[in-house]
Amino acid sequence: MVEMETIVSLCKRRGFIFQSSEIYGGFGGFWDYGPLGVELKNNVKRVWWLDMVNRREDMVGLDCAIVMNPRVWEASGHIEQFSDPMVDCRECKHRFRADDIPDEPCQVTGGEHDLTEARQFNLMFKTYVGPVEDDASTAYLRPETAQGIFANFDNVLTTMRKKLPFGIAQIGKAFRNEITPGNFIFRDREFEQMEIEFFVKPEDADEWLKRWVTERFEWYSSYGIRKDNLRLRQHDEDELAHYSKECWDIDYNFPMGWSELEGIANRGDYDLTQHATYSGQRLVYLDPETKEHIVPHVIEPSAGVDRSVLAFLIDAYHQEIVRKDKRTVLRLHPELAPVKVAVLPLARNRPPIVEMARKIAADLYKYMPAMYDDTASIGRLYRRQDEIGTPFCVTVDHQSAITDDEKYDGKVTIRERDSMEQIRVDASQVVQKLREQLEEGSKTL
Repeated sequence: MVEMETIVSLCKRRGFIFQSSEIYGGFGGFWDYGPLGVELKNNVKRVWWLDMVNRREDMVGLDCAIVMNPRVWEASGHIEQFSDPMVDCRECKHRFRADDIPDEPCQVTGGEHDLTEARQFNLMFKTYVGPVEDDASTAYLRPETAQGIFANFDNVLTTMRKKLPFGIAQIGKAFRNEITPGNFIFRDREFEQMEIEFFVKPEDADEWLKRWVTERFEWYSSYGIRKDNLRLRQHDEDELAHYSKECWDIDYNFPMGWSELEGIANRGDYDLTQHATYSGQRLVYLDPETKEHIVPHVIEPSAGVDRSVLAFLIDAYHQEIVRKDKRTVLRLHPELAPVKVAVLPLARNRPPIVEMARKIAADLYKYMPAMYDDTASIGRLYRRQDEIGTPFCVTVDHQSAITDDEKYDGKVTIRERDSMEQIRVDASQVVQKLREQLEEGSKTL
């Protein structure tokens, strides 16, 4: 298993993820996605949306506001119950979650921490709406995306005319004032969620929970995560959330151990009932066959975008020895790779070679994320692309273009990342060949 420090170093060195506000010393629990990181993150969100929304007849999407009427959080129970137990060390003044105290010694005494009694700490970020900061203007940054979906249940039901079972999906930012953020982007204060609220008839809830647990588990392996690094874990009764009837976690074997990647919960009718009570609105479904008004039960698959990015990076990371040299390669699924193909001219001081390489790159840009790079020797260029997970490289060499001292064949070399297999292809066929390979999800040339 790769160490977290190795992944952090790779992300900084290759432009995946940076510490937020780094030039000012950083800011705990906040991260900036660099040029390659934002592409990877967007790809994770894109394939999730494609598979969970666009390719399903029973799903629609939503994009709700981050700041909502504070009554939403009263109804959901977040204002009263969304908290963690917190303790302080009397000596070093460091603050910890009472259920997650680190093993390292106190920085002042060198021994065990002298801890205060635990007290509850609400995790919501508080803000104010309007020109006056008082209790009447208090609002909150949402700690989850789910409540916006519940608040819009009737709007979606009316406009989209969906029949049970159906789901509402959303990808968006959420904010939690974590006492001890850590493990890189695993536990953040600002993060992104991919959530579904799937509404079903009460008698069908158990069956749909099983179906969603299976589907979501298989989704991760379909994009390259090895199944032996995934496991399912059912929550014990004493760890269930107050609204949850049953919950399963999809855990991933992170460097710090098995930890939650996604949760799939049966929330029952708690949320719609709560919002109906607090808002005075009737949030029910009229069964067209029985004419019965039903408060649907909800199955919620909830995944973290940032945790998913981290898991995909860790699982894709490999080191191997190739011809006595160490090669680092990110074996990312082609759908997730930030750059799909790199065009590499073998000589940057030969105009015919450069012109052909530039022309191929320009043609590729129209169809896929591509990169042109002539800043090092071909061996180093290959290693650079391997390390950022680029599935294919196209090399334009001395035989590709007309030069004074070489035989011209008009062909270029396509190299596949994992096998390092190479084939010669006519330059005019490069775009078509690579489009076919990527559309088929194939890595075999």
